[in-house]
Amino acid sequence: MLSSAEHLHTGEVQTARGVVTLLRPDGSVACERCTVAHRIWPRMRGLLGKRGLDSGEGLLIRPAPSIHTFFMRFPIDVVFLSRQGEVLKVAERVPPWRARSCRHSYAVLELAAGEAGRRGIAVGDRLDTAQPAQT
Repeated sequence: MLSSAEHLHTGEVQTARGVVTLLRPDGSVACERCTVAHRIWPRMRGLLGKRGLDSGEGLLIRPAPSIHTFFMRFPIDVVFLSRQGEVLKVAERVPPWRARSCRHSYAVLELAAGEAGRRGIAVGDRLDTAQPAQT
């Protein structure tokens, strides 16, 4: 696990690029391998065509005040974030063919179903970005 001294806090979800790790201020990991979808086509594609997400894997879509799971094959947890990375809402185990939104949300973190609960992600938490550890 990364400690807070081993990563560079950007302080804002809006600057994330590529594949990042999402951390809480205490250094605990919310998502180890989070792909950032910040351009139009990756945002539109989202998780379509995937068969699932592994534990520790996620997709950060920004900007995104809402998402849908139309044409998806599996349920997901959806974490709505402010520009500063504050968790505004957590929608757990959203099945295919549903939509979810959150007023004032800037970004959405999509995780495997049940992952938000296992990681203890809750409204009011703050998630910061860091480059993933090289193995």
